[in-house]
Amino acid sequence: MDLNFNKNEDYNKLLVSELNKRLRKVHLGGGKSSIEKQHAKGKMTAHERINYLLDANAQSIEIAAFAGEGMYESHGGCPSAGVVVKIGYIKGKQCIVVANDATVKAGAWFPITAKKNLRAQEIAIENRLPIIYLVDSAGVYLPLQDEIFPDKEHFGRIFRNNAIMSSMGITQISAVMGSCVAGGAYLPIMSDEALIVDKTGSIFLAGSYLVKAAIGETVDNETLGGATTHCEISGVTDYKAKDDKDALDTIKNIIDKIGDYDKAGYNKIASVKPKENPNDIYGILPKSRADQYDMYEIIKRLVDNSEFDEYKAGFGKTIITCYARIDGWAVGIVANQRKLVKTANGEMQFGGVIYNDSADKATRFIANCNQKKIPLVFLQDVTGFMVGSKSEHGGIIKDGAKMVNAVSNSVVPKFTVVIGNSYGAGNYAMCGKAYDPRLIVAWPSAELAVMSGNSAAKVLLQIEKASLEKQGEKISKEKEEELYNKIKDRYDTQVSPYYAASRIWTDAIIDPLETRTWISMGIEAANHAPIEKPFNMGILQV
Repeated sequence: MDLNFNKNEDYNKLLVSELNKRLRKVHLGGGKSSIEKQHAKGKMTAHERINYLLDANAQSIEIAAFAGEGMYESHGGCPSAGVVVKIGYIKGKQCIVVANDATVKAGAWFPITAKKNLRAQEIAIENRLPIIYLVDSAGVYLPLQDEIFPDKEHFGRIFRNNAIMSSMGITQISAVMGSCVAGGAYLPIMSDEALIVDKTGSIFLAGSYLVKAAIGETVDNETLGGATTHCEISGVTDYKAKDDKDALDTIKNIIDKIGDYDKAGYNKIASVKPKENPNDIYGILPKSRADQYDMYEIIKRLVDNSEFDEYKAGFGKTIITCYARIDGWAVGIVANQRKLVKTANGEMQFGGVIYNDSADKATRFIANCNQKKIPLVFLQDVTGFMVGSKSEHGGIIKDGAKMVNAVSNSVVPKFTVVIGNSYGAGNYAMCGKAYDPRLIVAWPSAELAVMSGNSAAKVLLQIEKASLEKQGEKISKEKEEELYNKIKDRYDTQVSPYYAASRIWTDAIIDPLETRTWISMGIEAANHAPIEKPFNMGILQV
């Protein structure tokens, strides 16, 4: 291996090390003392509950672990949005589990908590996955109630989704393992079946203090809404569990008896590991997002036996389109080539840029995959569409619109991996979050923004300079450099994959070596939901 490979390898392994360090911290939720308090009450933590519920030694993936990071510092923070979401297996059946983390503000709902819960429900709805709620929450975080209560994508949407999923026949099971108050009380009761843990679980629209204030009645919380009340008097809940493990064992037994599902029928054969060493990815991927590299080498380390069948190999070379398998599943890959390439007429094209011919090729390939019922995998490292008179005269806007149209109307499941750059309209055309990928993940090397930090800083600097000079201020070279660095530092923070993950613009930041697992589990989930409408791109300018 050359020296550059070794430098890249060291750098990317450090990024993964930092990722794992940050994950360990966020998995502590409200901290060790809060965990000890949870245990003292005889309760397991959210992670412990999920780990006990899911099959041991089976694969699982965590959704939006970094949600809320750095967003609510003035309120004491909200690690992982105060809720843990995982896709895994219960008695061999793939499910999604949502567990309130009572170590974070007693499991109170922040605005990002609602967004994360809605994302979990969206995954369940799109993929017809059984969903299990492990409820332990104090309800809406009142200081931010105006940002979570009344709007379409706020708290109330959770219950609307409960009703929609019920009508679709998607299994929903809830276990009340702690507090479940006010509007939040509807979630478990709108599920198919509800469990409650004796002495620690409680459900009521208003707690004892509010009842006293509202109607003058004196009653304790256990009598008001404990397990005995709801299992023996009100009939609100269906099972009374003696402790957390008993509740989770009951859920396992319920899931174990669910019948098989109608499959979408995506093609799968026995899995084969890549022939090329996946660890090489660390050395292939450059330290700088501006440097070129060969995306073919990345693909070889992601697909079964390092084999793929390329579509239109000699045309539109800044996008690679190919058929392959990932963990046995047939996939169609659309990837940005990051090398400088030469066209048939000798013209050089920049890697990572979408040109007219590459957009046209990708559009046709996406249509082919839809016709053949092959899931799509987008490998993003894109700086945007080509600009300039030649591209404009060639109709780059029209060709780009066709590609966006194909991505938007695709009916096969789509999965997006942000490897490096994800800038501007390139993010859209390569199936960014707005285009409904079933799962979208980023490597630690990813950057998501309208443009790179360097480019944006230069543009914003010119605006800032013009504004200051208009006010009569003379800008020295030192002042200009100071302004530039200040702007770039702010922008660089916003292009970080952690900034995107905290806002759930991506579902996770993952080690590149986990990519095959995410795509394989994602397609398995999608296989629960047969395609219900034909692929149709509508009206296009050709």
